[in-house]
Amino acid sequence: MNDYSYPEQGASRTGGTGELPAGYRHLRYRAPIGHGRAALEVAGAALLGWRMHRLAGVRIDAEAEQAAPGVAVRCAIGVGPLRAGAPNRVLAADDGPDRYGFTYGSRHGHLGRGEETFLVELAPDGTVWFGVTAFTRPVAWWARLAGPLFPLLQAAFARRCGRVLASIAADAA
Repeated sequence: MNDYSYPEQGASRTGGTGELPAGYRHLRYRAPIGHGRAALEVAGAALLGWRMHRLAGVRIDAEAEQAAPGVAVRCAIGVGPLRAGAPNRVLAADDGPDRYGFTYGSRHGHLGRGEETFLVELAPDGTVWFGVTAFTRPVAWWARLAGPLFPLLQAAFARRCGRVLASIAADAA
């Protein structure tokens, strides 16, 4: 099903090295979160099973227990009447052995337009890296009014996800 709200599907799957579409705000974040296969596997399971998002403060309502192509997921942040919902659909997923993650894109009704790729990868030296590559632009009027605050919040969320996965990976050591 193609109910994405933007035409450049898959453009964030470059691993942070390729060109992202013009007309969007770009985010590339990468940080080490652990070392070794055990850290990779627990971080990968937390990422694919929505645990990272939940521990980072996002309410998740997904069609499946694990991110996989085609799975619809609604992410929400905030509290009570100030909760903002964001309908997405998983475009692609990686399920090991040295790389775990997924890409989801915005669907109609999302406060923004674009996509995000979340990955954990095992480097040849055994370091486990977490990365987020995204391109987005606000659609909702109040999100557009937020101006530069929107990308700052997105970058802060990427860092928070990295800290969450680093904590999970540390427990595997």
